[in-house]
Amino acid sequence: MPSSDPKNRDCRPVGSAVDTPGWQYAVASGILGWVLDAFDFFVVIFLVDSLAAHFRVEKSAIVWTISVTLAMRPAGAFFFGALADRFGRRIPLVICVLYFSAVTLLSAFAPNYAMFAVLRALYGIGMGGYWGTGASLAMESAPQRRRGFLSGLMQSGYPIGYLLAAIAIKIVLPHYGWRAMFGVGLPVAFLTSLLALKAPESAAWQENRAGSIRSILLVLWRHRSGFAYLLLLMTVMSCLSHGTQDLYPDFLKSARGLSRDTVSNIVILYSTCAIAGALLFGQISERLGRRRGIMLALCVSLAALRPWAFGASVSALIFGACLMQAGVQGAFGVIPAHLNELSPDAARSLFPGLVYQLGVLVASPAISIEYALRNRLGYPWALTIFEGAVLLSLLLIFQLGPERQGRSFRALGAGE
Repeated sequence: MPSSDPKNRDCRPVGSAVDTPGWQYAVASGILGWVLDAFDFFVVIFLVDSLAAHFRVEKSAIVWTISVTLAMRPAGAFFFGALADRFGRRIPLVICVLYFSAVTLLSAFAPNYAMFAVLRALYGIGMGGYWGTGASLAMESAPQRRRGFLSGLMQSGYPIGYLLAAIAIKIVLPHYGWRAMFGVGLPVAFLTSLLALKAPESAAWQENRAGSIRSILLVLWRHRSGFAYLLLLMTVMSCLSHGTQDLYPDFLKSARGLSRDTVSNIVILYSTCAIAGALLFGQISERLGRRRGIMLALCVSLAALRPWAFGASVSALIFGACLMQAGVQGAFGVIPAHLNELSPDAARSLFPGLVYQLGVLVASPAISIEYALRNRLGYPWALTIFEGAVLLSLLLIFQLGPERQGRSFRALGAGE
């Protein structure tokens, strides 16, 4: 991995870069597809009760299909990432978005629970494959001076997808039933595909394309130390995001006694702040650097710990939750740019995509650990101790890690 010393960054003056004609289509397709990917994932989370009743299984069986989806994400990152590095970004991105959208639609017509579980596993391949392909197309096409902000915009697609799924549950489900929820996103899939086809192929990929899948895997092997560092980084980052999001609604209901509607409103508020945080800190990273921008966002979350977990009133909890998610997603908003800048040119879809999805997989026991701490320490202390340790660990990881802000992706052979 390159040194974290700014003097060693592989970059060119921002003013010397020439914008890629049609870059807006590339960035729009990357962002919109990630929104759709998140939407299709969260649909199942909102429909656990309905699906369990329809298939006549316990709710835990539907929750298990969510775990299967997440477990299949690294396989998708590997498959579609390798295709994108070998054959270009655009076509694999189109194939990926149409694939996971088709599987999502088929899930609505699964004849039994077993087939539904298989389809959700197949969906996980598409979900895992999209981020690396979409992020590489967006970041390679984006103007260098706007890379940080557009990185935040792309990553904000995840909470945007969550919000849209929550809205669709209120609007679509009562009138058209649960099956319609699996088809709502299909028009967006076609729009994403059209935008990707209108976008120019990545010039950085054309200059640094690998001659075979084998050569791409060799690049991965040669950068194994950097891969290991970023895997550690993304594992702890996943502990941060899932640890602050997944159990928090249950904490508000069971530990604070809030109603379902109140919790839903709080979730919408802090999700909105998460989107704003991703955009804000993505832009900040252009001025302070990627690591310092992320570390500033982490400090915001660290400051939010007390009102987030121990708020004595609803307003205090809302303040803490909004501040926490602004910091969490603010840090994540810099990740697409940071990972792409640290990735080797010949594997810029496979490398960051696989690191991202493997990090999610390795971090998957985090929620169980946090829940076990709840049984021993109580909810507030469990959340505080677990996430406090995660935040301090991340500050150390980023402090000691490398950075290549402003790197030109079009430098022939750079990073090889």
